[in-house]
Amino acid sequence: MALVSHNSAFSRVTALAALRPVHGAFAWLHGNPQKIMDWQCELVSIPAPLNGEQARAEWLSRHFTQAGLSGVEMDTVHNVYGVLPARHLPPESTGPAVVLSAHLDTVFPRETPLKPVLEGDRLRAPGACDNGAGVAGLLAIAHALVQAQVELPVPLVFLGNVGEEGEGDLRGMRHLYTQTALGGRVAAHIVLDGAGADGAVTQGVGSRRFQVSITGPGGHSFTDAGTPNPIAAMASALAALAEIPLPDEPRTTMNLGTIRGGTSVNSIPECAHATVDFRSTSAEQLLRLESALERAAEDAVEKCNAQARDAGSASKGPLIFSITRIGDRPAAGLAGDSPLLEALRAVDRHLGLRTDLRLGSTDANLPLSLGVPALSIGAGGEGGGAHTLAEWYSAKDRELGLRRALLLTLAMVEWAGEQ
Repeated sequence: MALVSHNSAFSRVTALAALRPVHGAFAWLHGNPQKIMDWQCELVSIPAPLNGEQARAEWLSRHFTQAGLSGVEMDTVHNVYGVLPARHLPPESTGPAVVLSAHLDTVFPRETPLKPVLEGDRLRAPGACDNGAGVAGLLAIAHALVQAQVELPVPLVFLGNVGEEGEGDLRGMRHLYTQTALGGRVAAHIVLDGAGADGAVTQGVGSRRFQVSITGPGGHSFTDAGTPNPIAAMASALAALAEIPLPDEPRTTMNLGTIRGGTSVNSIPECAHATVDFRSTSAEQLLRLESALERAAEDAVEKCNAQARDAGSASKGPLIFSITRIGDRPAAGLAGDSPLLEALRAVDRHLGLRTDLRLGSTDANLPLSLGVPALSIGAGGEGGGAHTLAEWYSAKDRELGLRRALLLTLAMVEWAGEQ
């Protein structure tokens, strides 16, 4: 039976939380805060830049095996899987499964100094919170369920995935859902990302990111004066783009992120490059802005070329532009009547928490866009300074966040077993 109302969902979560094995899992979380923090310290000392997550993936693979998970494996993009099997199903079952995941990658380059500093329950290190907290929480829940011998009606897959940050473009999630048999079996997907114990990202903000390049013949600033200038054209295109009105609802944003080009102050550049980021809760708005970018670049290049022709300076050749998509995260949201949202509210009510639903761009975007119930929640504790060298995480109230994630996961495993 689906969780069709707040009352039925709450009753079921209350009954679930009262089970002796679940109490045992809670007891494991309560009794092992130092072990969890030790894992987190080890993890964040391992670099995990874009396309360089393998060492961290190997670390998690070893720890999944030590936790007692079955079928531990790493795929070709370095996602790591471990399974807590269902009690009455054979390992080769192709029925529904629930996924609990946390991303392994960070925004920091490989050469970033990683020297974790732990003072009491406070850890300072790049990536300590995002997503050291999520991965440590993932491993803690795996240990708690295995040690308490919690029996499940469908398999629970623990996943440490790659490619969540920046230009990773949800690479790990895309691989799971498009290149594996498991992708078609996921009944619900819960993401652990960062700290916190009351919020939940249920509305995935979509994003499209582009690199714009304008090239030309270049030349000497004096003897080749009048030759069309890629930087001038780029500046004109970006200025026009920045004037485009953006709606407050659906919330839509634009960022002109980087611009580069040229070789010296007395050289007409041969090229200019810029990156642009569009975000919205509406797929239509993303399409609108993509079209606007194309028009802005085309108009700016044509204007510069026309000026060069009129001045008789076009003999060396025109400007040419290209636009390359470098990121595409789908916009999608969790339905208001989703069993996953009902279960979350029931768990929060049971734990005395207020459910704060938020917008965000997380690994949950991908399954949501495919119609899979998914959301992203924190793994407890507090954090700050995300994506900076001063990032920190405090384990204060971590246990509450992990109890929340564990209960929500078990509620969805039970629900999936009845579908």
